[in-house]
Amino acid sequence: MFDADQPQVLDRAVTERGELVLRQRSGGHFEIISNGVFLMDTSDGRSERQLIAAAAARTPASAPDLLIGGLGVGFSLIHAVRETAAAHIDVVEIEPVIIGWHRKHLRSLTASSIADARVRVIEADLADWLRTADRDYDVICLDTDNGPNWLVFEANEGLYSDAGLDLIGSRLRPDGVVAVWSAAADPAFEARLRARFRRVDVLTTPVRRGVPDVVYVATR
Repeated sequence: MFDADQPQVLDRAVTERGELVLRQRSGGHFEIISNGVFLMDTSDGRSERQLIAAAAARTPASAPDLLIGGLGVGFSLIHAVRETAAAHIDVVEIEPVIIGWHRKHLRSLTASSIADARVRVIEADLADWLRTADRDYDVICLDTDNGPNWLVFEANEGLYSDAGLDLIGSRLRPDGVVAVWSAAADPAFEARLRARFRRVDVLTTPVRRGVPDVVYVATR
């Protein structure tokens, strides 16, 4: 049994983008720390599931092609595999370290989802993949940062900019849907979405402490 105040470090790695740490707390929960900042854990996942569910509910495609930006601890992928009729599920993750954790430490959580025949886990920068992807998508879900105004990596700022949203929109099929997870509301980002998409919904999920998690869902 682990002391809840002293999580066990399972792995620590230094990448091009800084330090990543995988820890485990009592009760079996895992958490990822990026450059000393808490990124995500496996204790809840409601808003990550909402990210997928809300986007899938709004696409008219009966068997959508779905892109998830960010593997994280796997909540979004698991929900997409179990709860959607997606024909293809591409997960783009820039950090090979995180992909490796899912083969070892997080295997009990995500092995069956990653092994699903519809799933590809792609090691790439999301913006680069969007420029060169071999297919367009009915649904694009972004869970790459703590939100547009709380970046994990400064280089991701472009994803939420005017140019980044134009790039995302260019890879959506007609009536395609983009959903973006955020740890807090961002009115400026919402305004950029509303300038480009015909419908924008803002969904919230209460959390134990602090402001609610937010999911933006925008339809072409």
